[in-house]
Amino acid sequence: MQEIRNIALIAHVDHGKTTLVDRMIYQANLVRQPENLGQLILDNNDIERERGITILAKNVSVIYKDVKINIIDTPGHSDFGGEVERVLNMADGVLLLVDAFEGCMPQTRFVLSKALDLGKKPIVVVNKVDKPNCRPDEVQEEVFDLMCALDASDEQLDFRTIFGSAKQGWMSEDWRNPTSDITPLLDAILEEIPAPKVVEGTPQMQVTSLEYSPYVGRIAVGKLTRGTLRTGQQVSLCKRYDVIEKHKIKQLMVFDGLGKANVDSVQCGDICAVVGIDGFEIGDTIADIENPEALPPISIDEPTMSMLFTINNSPFFGKDGKFVTSRHIKDRLDKELEKNLALRVKPGQNADSFIVYGRGVLHLSVLIEEMRREGFELQVGQPKVLDKTINGQRCEPIEDLSIEVPDNFVGTAIELATRRKGALLHMEPRGGRTLLTFDMPTRGLMGLRSNLLTATQGEAIMAHRFKDYQPFKGEIDNRVNGSLVSLETGTAVAYSMNKLLDRGKFFVEPGEDIYCGQVVGEHTRERDLNINICKTKKLTNVRAAGSDEKVALPPAIRMSLEEMLEYIREDELVEVTPHFTRIRKILLDPMDRKRSGNSSDDE
Repeated sequence: MQEIRNIALIAHVDHGKTTLVDRMIYQANLVRQPENLGQLILDNNDIERERGITILAKNVSVIYKDVKINIIDTPGHSDFGGEVERVLNMADGVLLLVDAFEGCMPQTRFVLSKALDLGKKPIVVVNKVDKPNCRPDEVQEEVFDLMCALDASDEQLDFRTIFGSAKQGWMSEDWRNPTSDITPLLDAILEEIPAPKVVEGTPQMQVTSLEYSPYVGRIAVGKLTRGTLRTGQQVSLCKRYDVIEKHKIKQLMVFDGLGKANVDSVQCGDICAVVGIDGFEIGDTIADIENPEALPPISIDEPTMSMLFTINNSPFFGKDGKFVTSRHIKDRLDKELEKNLALRVKPGQNADSFIVYGRGVLHLSVLIEEMRREGFELQVGQPKVLDKTINGQRCEPIEDLSIEVPDNFVGTAIELATRRKGALLHMEPRGGRTLLTFDMPTRGLMGLRSNLLTATQGEAIMAHRFKDYQPFKGEIDNRVNGSLVSLETGTAVAYSMNKLLDRGKFFVEPGEDIYCGQVVGEHTRERDLNINICKTKKLTNVRAAGSDEKVALPPAIRMSLEEMLEYIREDELVEVTPHFTRIRKILLDPMDRKRSGNSSDDE
C-alpha cells in the first residue's frame, strides 16, 4: 500500500495558493518548467485567468519520496466559501498561506476557523518574504494570536512555520536563509500532516465534489473514509431523507499528477473519482450494498443575497444570443445547482423569472458571466440582501470589512464607510499604509468598491467576509444621481450628445444602437431625465466657415458587470447578452413610468 497525504491549501485571495501548487507540480517534474512562469496551470478556465482568482476547487497529486500527496487548491474569495467548506472534508491537514506583508486578512480567518472546527492539523506558510517592507516574524505571531482567538487545540497551536517565496520557487525554515527549491515544505508535509486513518470494514465514501464528462456523464469525487472500492462492485447510494438506491461502479479513477488514472481498486484514505453512479448529489454517501451506513451530510452556510433572473424582453432580444427562452435559463440554473452548493433557485412571480440566492455579488456575477459566454441572453435585477427575523426583531447580514489605504486617504475611507453604516473597530499603520477594520451591513458594500477606488486614486485594497446577523442598522443613502434615459430607438448621434454634455456623463459612444427606455448615462441631478440623442443636425444651405465645427466628446464610461449590478436602482435591470451589457428601465415607455410614480423630467 502506498503512503498518502491529503492536504488543502487555504488562504486569503491573492496570497499565492495557486502559484505554490504550480511550484509543487514543477518540483515533482509532472510538467516541463516553461520559460514564462506567469501563466498558472490550475487556473484553467477563461474567467479565472482574466480575473486572476481561483473560483473552483481543484485536485492534483504529486509523488515525493514515494509518498503520494493529494493537493486541493481552494478559492480565496469569501463569495466562493461554499467551495472551501465542502472540500475541507477530503483533507487531513491544511497549508495556511499568509502574505508576509499583509498578514491575516478576513478570509484567512474564515477558512482557518472552518479548518480548525473540523480538527485539521495546520502548517503555516509565510509567503512573499521577498517583498519590500515584509514582516515575517510579526505575521507568524499574528497567526498564533488568530488561532488562539479561534479556540484551536493545543496540538493545532503547536504548528510548524515555513517561510519562502512561491513566485521565486523556494521555501525555508528561516526566511533569512533562502534555499534553492521547495523541498523543506514537502518534507514538513510528510512529517507534520497525519496519514489518513485506515479503517477496516464496509466501504464509505462521501461525495464532496462533482465533475462532468460528455462521454460518461457525472463523476462523483470524494475521499474513501472506510473499506475499499473495486471496479464492478455493487454499492448503495445513501441520499437525504433516508433514500437508498442500488448502483454498480463502472470505473474507478485516482488523481495522478494533473490528470486521472484508471485503477481496479481504491484503498482507504485516497481521494478517488467514481463513474457509474447516477442521480447523486454532493453530500450523499456511497456505501455497502448489504449494510449501507450514511455519513452526516455536508453543512454549508446560508446565502446572503438574492437576485432576479428573467428572460430578455428588450427591443433587441434574440439578436445576439443563442439561448433566449425561460426553459433554457431554467435548465442552465438547474445544471449549476448540481455543483454549486451555496446557490439556491426559486420560481419568480411569473413563469419567465427566477429568484437566485447566492453568497454575494461576485458569486452571482461569475455565474452570469459564464452564462453570457455560453450564448445566453438574460436580464438581472438589483441584488437584494436577505433579512431574517430573530426573536421578533428584523436582522440583516453584517460583514467583517478590511480596507488598506495610503495614510493620506484614511479620512476619506472612514467617511465613505461610516456613511454606509460601517462601524470602525481597529486601525493599524503598516509602513506608509493603514489597515482599517469595520463592521459593515452587506447592503452598504454595494457600490463601495468603485467609490473607494475613485476616492483613493485606485490605491485601496478591500476585502470582506460574512460575520453574522445583527439588528437592522437603518436606511443607507444609495446612489444620488438620476439616470439619463433614451426617448427614441435608433443610433446615438454625436451632434445631439454634444448638446447634452452639461446634463451628465454618457455610457454609450456615438454610433451605438440604443432603444427607448435604455439608460444611456448618469444625470447631474437626482431625478431621471428623458433625452433624445438620436436627433441629427438639420441640413441647411449655409456654408459659412466654422458652422460645421468638429464635435469632440469625452469617452463613454464603461462599467464591468459587477459595477453595473451595484449601480442599478430598483426600477432598473441589467440586460446581458454574449457581446453587450446594457442598463435599462423595467418600464420602457416614459408614460408607463409616469403612471407608476417613477416620473422623470423631459428634455
